[in-house]
Amino acid sequence: VQLQAFGGGLVQAGGSLRLSCAVSGRTILGYTMAWFRQATGKERDFVGGIKWRGGFSNYADSVKGRFTISRDNAKNMAYLQMNSLKPEDTAVYYCASSRVSSRIGVDQRDYDLWGQGTQVTVSS
Repeated sequence: VQLQAFGGGLVQAGGSLRLSCAVSGRTILGYTMAWFRQATGKERDFVGGIKWRGGFSNYADSVKGRFTISRDNAKNMAYLQMNSLKPEDTAVYYCASSRVSSRIGVDQRDYDLWGQGTQVTVSS
């Protein structure tokens, strides 16, 4: 099973990016999907997550109203739409998958599968 995150890049403050996470090797049905990020010299932090059905999601306070998580179970894909980007959003972004479908964990230990990360750089 592999998770591959892509779509990162360099963007000016106020701009937008859409990250994608492709899952291969198994279905994402029944699995919670989430995005984390890690800035240089800092810990890996929860960005947001989405349950496998119903579209229920939650977000870190720092990205609420700017970022939106979605998923396409048929395509085995998860997405992170990032709008109104700020320089402090600069980080490596990781997608992750959890077998726990009843809740959206906010700790990286809640997730058992990880993508390789994609760099997002926001210039001021």
